[in-house]
Amino acid sequence: MHALSDESRAIVDDVLAYSRRRALWEDIPLDLPVPPEELARIAPMSITPSGIGAQEALALFGDVLAPACLSTDHPGYLSFIPSAPSKAAMAFDLIVSASSIYGGSWLEGAGAVHAENEVLAWLASEFGLPGTAGGVFVQGGTIGNLSALVAARDAARRRNREQGRRDPARWKVIASAESHASIASAAAVMDVDIVGIRPDADGRLHGSAVRKAVATHGDAVLAVVATAGTTNFGIIDDIASIAEVTRHHGIWLHVDGAYGLAGMLVERMRPAYAGVEHADSVIVDPHKWLFAPFDACALLYRDPSIALRAHTQHAEYLDTLTSAVAANPSDLAVQLTRRARGLPLWFSLATYGTDEYRAAIAQGIDLAARLAEEIERRPGLSLVRRPQLSVVVFRRDGWTAEDYDAWSERLLASQRAFVVPSSHDGEPVLRIAIINPLTSYALLCEVLDTLA
Repeated sequence: MHALSDESRAIVDDVLAYSRRRALWEDIPLDLPVPPEELARIAPMSITPSGIGAQEALALFGDVLAPACLSTDHPGYLSFIPSAPSKAAMAFDLIVSASSIYGGSWLEGAGAVHAENEVLAWLASEFGLPGTAGGVFVQGGTIGNLSALVAARDAARRRNREQGRRDPARWKVIASAESHASIASAAAVMDVDIVGIRPDADGRLHGSAVRKAVATHGDAVLAVVATAGTTNFGIIDDIASIAEVTRHHGIWLHVDGAYGLAGMLVERMRPAYAGVEHADSVIVDPHKWLFAPFDACALLYRDPSIALRAHTQHAEYLDTLTSAVAANPSDLAVQLTRRARGLPLWFSLATYGTDEYRAAIAQGIDLAARLAEEIERRPGLSLVRRPQLSVVVFRRDGWTAEDYDAWSERLLASQRAFVVPSSHDGEPVLRIAIINPLTSYALLCEVLDTLA
């Protein structure tokens, strides 16, 4: 199966040819989901004792399976948080797989880890973290948030032991009610409680509310989570005032910037992120607004040694790795085996330069502001809240949830765009997330036209 035969060469050639066509498509299809029973009919069992052959398998994928998957890099993919990997990042992702690099240890992947660390150091500097900060690329924001909170709990436990105090019956994490669902998921995995605070009228979590929660729950609080760009609205919490509270009480501050922290790369936006420099840990997902392919989350720690104590796995067969001088990426998060998933971003940054990234992110922010102004000009449409980053939430006056659902289905069926309804305070609304530099103002206006 692994011999370098004529068949192996043909398989590689066919797969690379397909990849090249897909990567260079200018008219990217949006495509449609297919019901399970229909896929079962048109895509019969392909796993057989003798195999169906590479050509037939590739044809099955290209003709049947791929068209049943929405293209998140389509300019009209405007739901959830889209992904729009650069051509450089997309192409280099093939090299990462073809190179058979293990990215879990310095011993086995020093070159790859060095390149990933260069990206992490650049991000840490942009976020105002000290030069000693470091981290790792993990699968996504959920693993990043979980890993950071596990490190925070371990630090709290060690501090209690050093001070001769007992751990609380239940640890608690303070977060906004608007924080990402992965925070609650992480708390469930860790078996700790979430103290959810309803944000103020501006949609932000402020230090005053955190201070009251800390006063109520005291030493049981292992961390406070601030959000730099909420998923539903793209709102940045008042991180500076929150950081004042956490620093005063010696509580771990984690900033979940999976979507929105990339906006800090735009100079004029930096005041909105004041306080990030005081974080003990932060995450940002390059597969969102840093134009990398799925899946990649950059997890950064102010003091990586704390994460090493919490996450390093010990076993006889790992002694060679854990005794190494250089830190191993797998010792910084909830993982052991890992792909060098930061390399596509490294290659893209090295290829285009950071100025290109700043400009692309600024374009999304500007386009969202322009779309909001257009919505305000159109009868029957109204903003729920003015955008701060690149998410625009608005309503079609008088519409019910059923109206929004039917419209969303028609829009996708037309292959113009993909926009699904959201909700806010029980009200059904529409939400457009702009990430892709290829998304145009003209396309957004076409979407609004269908709401007339």
